[in-house]
Amino acid sequence: MEPAAEYPARFCPCCSSFVPGEFRPGPGGRPDASCPKCGSLERQRFLALLLAALQPALKPIGTLLDIAPTELVGPMLDGLGAERRLRVDLGADPRAVDCFASLTQLPLPDESVDFLICYHVLEHVPDDRTAMRELARVLSPGAIGLMQVPWKPDVDTDEDPSAPESERLRRFGQADHVRWYGRDLEARLMECGLGVRRVDPRTMLGDAACTLMRLNPVEAVWILTASDDPTLRVSLDSDIPNLVRAFDALVDRLAAERAQRDRARARVQRLKSRVERQAAELERLRGRQGAGILRAGVRRVGAAVRRTR
Repeated sequence: MEPAAEYPARFCPCCSSFVPGEFRPGPGGRPDASCPKCGSLERQRFLALLLAALQPALKPIGTLLDIAPTELVGPMLDGLGAERRLRVDLGADPRAVDCFASLTQLPLPDESVDFLICYHVLEHVPDDRTAMRELARVLSPGAIGLMQVPWKPDVDTDEDPSAPESERLRRFGQADHVRWYGRDLEARLMECGLGVRRVDPRTMLGDAACTLMRLNPVEAVWILTASDDPTLRVSLDSDIPNLVRAFDALVDRLAAERAQRDRARARVQRLKSRVERQAAELERLRGRQGAGILRAGVRRVGAAVRRTR
């Protein structure tokens, strides 16, 4: 979809806020990245949209597994109406969790999870295939998982869990990362028993919406199932176009509001110019009146002088 007009501002789907101008800088000074009202970044804003698109396809959620939970994402997941949300992490930092556990050994029964989210976790796990098999094991039939990792689609996965921190920083972008995933990621997931569908903001929403909400157009998310679920595929194929149309309408509405504001500003400017012209004319008239008074005064003084002669 082509933008209907110049964008009037940013829109944050996490807090449903219309933000004048650009977002604030993000981590590392990344420009136009962080919503000033809720603090969301590009990945969280796309997650909010993705959850909205997926919700009609979700079965009732008994257990929602939130791996490495974050404060901002929590309220989004609460909106899914799960009976219980289980927050799991290793405990390497002070984030709030319900259970300390490794992704390679989840303390959960088979097929016990109805929805899971695993954002930027697998790149930290030395034995990622065991972690992937655990995800496949705990997902129940018809359940959905959302996964995101650092990904380069044009190269093979580069990994080395034994590399020193300085080399990890150079090769993988962070000292606590052990790999940077590549084009073989999806084959690796499927080998471990997961059905996979990749989505990204540009494919799902188009460039106009990416600009409006400041999304990274190519930052992919993988939708996981315990197997390749054709029901999910049909549901997404029907629900995503509806979401795209909704945001097309939003872009058009915001563009129309911008045009309306521009027309209002033009009217104000015309009125201002008219008032300025009237003020100048009044000043000119006052000047003429003052000059007349001065001339009359001079005549009176002259007459008085003549009378004294």
